[in-house]
Amino acid sequence: MRIVLDQESAVPPYEQIRARIAEAAASGEAPVGMRLPTVRGLAEELGLAVNTVAKAYRELETAGVVETRGRAGTVISAAGHAAHGEIAKAAAAYALRAKSLGLSAPEARALMETALRESYGA
Repeated sequence: MRIVLDQESAVPPYEQIRARIAEAAASGEAPVGMRLPTVRGLAEELGLAVNTVAKAYRELETAGVVETRGRAGTVISAAGHAAHGEIAKAAAAYALRAKSLGLSAPEARALMETALRESYGA
């Protein structure tokens, strides 16, 4: 798994790191138990402050995507995969329900995006 930051993006670096690791965990590119670089190591590699990488790792841990095992480091968590599976099932159920109610895909997508913005404050 490689993490590359888009310096031109309006998305903050910690969020780019968080999203890339979450994506890799969900896709299986980063399998359960895979050890991530240390916070300091990744910060140095990406040319970022340690706190920036630490924030991404904290958010991933809170979401259950990774877990910190003391001296063993930070690893991809089995719980993270379970969470993605649960959300994928909920999304599929939402899509089927929206279709059964006669909503178009763009209408259903717009409603979901509104709900996500409201939940995440973005």
